[in-house]
Amino acid sequence: MTIRLMLADDHRMLREGLSRSMREEGFDVVAEARNGAEAVQLATQVKPEVILMDVTMPELDGVEACRQIREAYPAARIVMLTMHADQDVLANAIRAGASGYLVKDCSTNEIASAVRMAAAGDTALSPQLAATMLNEVRRMDQPVPEQERVVTKREEEVLQLIADGCSTPEVAEQLFISQKTVKNHLASIYQKLDARDRTQAVLSAVRMGIVHLD
Repeated sequence: MTIRLMLADDHRMLREGLSRSMREEGFDVVAEARNGAEAVQLATQVKPEVILMDVTMPELDGVEACRQIREAYPAARIVMLTMHADQDVLANAIRAGASGYLVKDCSTNEIASAVRMAAAGDTALSPQLAATMLNEVRRMDQPVPEQERVVTKREEEVLQLIADGCSTPEVAEQLFISQKTVKNHLASIYQKLDARDRTQAVLSAVRMGIVHLD
């Protein structure tokens, strides 16, 4: 089934180029927003499955727009687009509930892959942002003592593969288990780590020393 996609970018030329590229990739571009406020309004009206959201926009920035959309329309999966790997922006986007984070110099194939991953419930992270995410983790609280770790060995393996950028099918293939089992492990991990999504779970797991980012 075709993924319903919405774009939000204040630069008309970039937005139109992205719209054309995403249609060529087979997505149904159902709306285009020129600023964050319009993105919030359109998202609640057209209810896209995935939103590609620029971080820097007038009236309402992408992170705040992401937060408002997630509150009004929790089913939306939002992939943030940023010019630079800024750790503060990344941290705020994580807290706002974004499902993916890409720098704008990535390829059309990478963007299309991120949209498909987001629609499938996975988290997409540009390689350029991996180090930024690690730096953000390092700024968080001190590591949790060994005795306070709560996830099982199998859950640690799932978390490490997620941290390495694997999708649900790839985790299942690597561990020789079903995708349903992977999803069950993730549900358990979210509950144990008080995480909303994969990115928050990975952040918590790295802080606790459960997994490592290269």
